[in-house]
Amino acid sequence: QVHLVQSGGGLVQPGGSLRLSCAASGNIEMINAMGWYRQAPGQERDMVAVFSRTGSINYQDSVKGRFTISREDAKNTVYLQMDKLKPEDTAVYYCHAAGLWLTTGVFVEGSWGKGTLVTVSS
Repeated sequence: QVHLVQSGGGLVQPGGSLRLSCAASGNIEMINAMGWYRQAPGQERDMVAVFSRTGSINYQDSVKGRFTISREDAKNTVYLQMDKLKPEDTAVYYCHAAGLWLTTGVFVEGSWGKGTLVTVSS
């Protein structure tokens, strides 16, 4: 019913930049929160940056000042601009949308994108 399509990612040198995008589709009326998580090898999935419906933003402390989340509500799309990348940012990045109301009246608790690998290495 709900699909999150991610793009971006890849290999970048330390200090470089990448931009991720995520578009949600599926007769969506409203999304309560949308953002990015990441999972490094052998680690748990952690929140990176999330928009709430009211527009408030939460960032993981380790990315503050380096990553910027933005959105286009009309397109149900969020972006993650990642600057000054560090090797420890290497992970699979997942888009997540929470609390979706569809035009059919159906409520979807949450949906994940398929993930995209970001590798920061020289």
